[in-house]
Amino acid sequence: MADTLTLFTSIGLSEQKAKETMKNEALSSALKEAVTQAQRVHGASGVDKAMGTLLYNMASRLKDAKRLAFLADSIVQRKICTELQLAAALDFVKSHPQDPINQKEFEEACGVGVVITPEQIEDAVESVIKKHKEQLLKERYHFNMGLLMGEARSALKWADGKVIKNEVDMQVLHLLGPKTEADLEKKPKVKAKKEEVAVNGENFKTEGYVVTPNTMSLLKKHLDLTGGQIRTRFPPEPNGILHIGHAKAINFNFGYAKANNGICFLRYDDTNPEKEEEKYFTAIKDMVEWLGYKPYAVTHASDNFQQLYDLAVDLIRRGHAYVCHQRGEELKGHNAPPSPWRDRPIEESLVLFERMKKGLFAEGEATLRMKMVMEDGKMDPVAYRIKYTPHHRTGDEWCIYPTYDYTHCLCDSIENITHSLCTKEFQARRSSYYWLCNALDVYCPVQWEYGRLNLTYTVVSKRKIIKLVETGVVRDWDDPRLFTLTALRRRGFPPEAINNFCARVGVTVSQTTTEPHLLESCVRDVLNDTAPRAMAVLEPLKVTITNLPEDSQSDVRVPDFPANEAKGSHMVPFTCTIFIEQSDFREVMEKGYKRLTPEQPVGLRHAGYVISVQKVIKDAQGNVVELEVNCCRSETAEKPKAFIHWVSKPLTCEVRLYERLFLHKHPEDPSEVPNGFLSDINPNSLQVISSALVDTSVKGAKVFDKFQFERVGYFSLDPDSTADKLIFNRTVTLKEDPGKI
Repeated sequence: MADTLTLFTSIGLSEQKAKETMKNEALSSALKEAVTQAQRVHGASGVDKAMGTLLYNMASRLKDAKRLAFLADSIVQRKICTELQLAAALDFVKSHPQDPINQKEFEEACGVGVVITPEQIEDAVESVIKKHKEQLLKERYHFNMGLLMGEARSALKWADGKVIKNEVDMQVLHLLGPKTEADLEKKPKVKAKKEEVAVNGENFKTEGYVVTPNTMSLLKKHLDLTGGQIRTRFPPEPNGILHIGHAKAINFNFGYAKANNGICFLRYDDTNPEKEEEKYFTAIKDMVEWLGYKPYAVTHASDNFQQLYDLAVDLIRRGHAYVCHQRGEELKGHNAPPSPWRDRPIEESLVLFERMKKGLFAEGEATLRMKMVMEDGKMDPVAYRIKYTPHHRTGDEWCIYPTYDYTHCLCDSIENITHSLCTKEFQARRSSYYWLCNALDVYCPVQWEYGRLNLTYTVVSKRKIIKLVETGVVRDWDDPRLFTLTALRRRGFPPEAINNFCARVGVTVSQTTTEPHLLESCVRDVLNDTAPRAMAVLEPLKVTITNLPEDSQSDVRVPDFPANEAKGSHMVPFTCTIFIEQSDFREVMEKGYKRLTPEQPVGLRHAGYVISVQKVIKDAQGNVVELEVNCCRSETAEKPKAFIHWVSKPLTCEVRLYERLFLHKHPEDPSEVPNGFLSDINPNSLQVISSALVDTSVKGAKVFDKFQFERVGYFSLDPDSTADKLIFNRTVTLKEDPGKI
């Protein structure tokens, strides 16, 4: 570990950057190999920071690991010397996956050996300024200087950008002279037009979108059918429960459509019958609706099985797909060899695909593969595979099922989706998305990627949650310590708070890792306005008021929302026997303590009484078990330093107090938790109080009803509750624990 850190810092990486790199096993291995290769040529101290930066950028951006040695050698031999050349080199190897690489073509594409003289740069900039001279003199320094830079760089592709900028600055200064006060005034902003692609469905204007001779006619047909309406979809796989990351996807897909007066589909990607269960279909729809969204329609990929099959036949006829007999393990990884069946005759593949459909092959014996190279370097992704598993909707009708890479874009096209909104990891599939639609000459939606939402102190992968359930760490997918949506609902998180949290996090291209306390803050904001108050005592201490008759009872009015009493109130009984929190009494007075002591009275919230200790009663072990007190009306007593909550004739309830499930921020990170996430469980993540006392106002509560227990926290009624015993989950504390931030 130390040797690797030293190796990485020797090429100019900061210690922090080196440690971050080491956390990424694939990147660390690739960079180590590249640097070692460089040091064999230049010696341990001969790899300078400029070369080290190129090696790092190459290792972090290269998708096809088999090209690592080739590109590293080009950098080591100083053929690739600039970031611009590296970008061209990466593009070249991505578009030339087959061996061998033509060295001459590679060097021409990357500008190897091209020398740009200062005179060439001067002449190019002079030519560009001459072209825009009239507008430059008119707008002076408000002119878009980036335009000059761009045109000069286009003329001299391999020139150093900094040198071009310096030359532009110098020649502009020579033409216009120093800046005046008018030049320094800010140019008034012009309000940007709303992005046309969102309004008009002009997908072809989106960066990276592939335009074919049929694009415009297909778009016109699409616009005729949709009237230019924005159409999005939320496409979960029905093989697990939705989590907090899905909440962001739901908000973005449904929210984007709503903001543009469009519609959003809920489409189940049900193409893997082995892992799909009816309970997941139901739970997904429930969670979407719980968050407040109503799908325009609920659809299934399986609705289109016949059409998808027909399109696959068409893809073979067009020469873009073939039946392959390589086994699954032979297809794994980016270094899988090209299929020996890639060039088999079209008619032969058509016959074999028909045989696959009829169940004449064993599982794994044949697949349908598409003739394309994905952005991550993977060749010929699988379109169809054989699975002899009945489908929950189509039964035994099919024994071949389409893959995500084949199904996703075609279902989007069939449903006339305008925007395929997906998380950043699907960016590597964008080119295959466009390729397949264009290969079949069908309408092609546009794909936009955004950064997924991650939370610290949790895991959300299905496999790991199943492990937590199987090992008894949590009870089920809806255990309130998890961050599945069903778990958050059970814990008492309001859907509005989750939506507000997603809005606060926002939609960015970069990955977002957020602390749970930011979500909890959104929860408090909502519950403060919506959860009626009640009084509950978690660790009761009996208090007998000796100057009240034994049979005395009065009703005390408690406002549901003390800050706005117009929102209602409820009545609770007040008798000579009440219960307070053990922590609200101390036998020995301490500095700064403001609640009840033998020398210090305290007020009772809402009751209008102040109590003073007369006698402290203890058990045989010396524990305080009861207090005898006197009470007097608040109006006649000296104002106490504090008011505490209390209960009288209460309900006995169970209360479950939750803390973080994991001890470390990143329980899946081997550098933080070397022994795996199961070794990082917080032993105090759940505390059950079986005999808490709650005032009678909660008696008629329904499952998921929420309350603020005054001075204690926010709580929600758990589904385990019975008529005989209510069970409350603590949703969040009243204030954030500073130690958690």
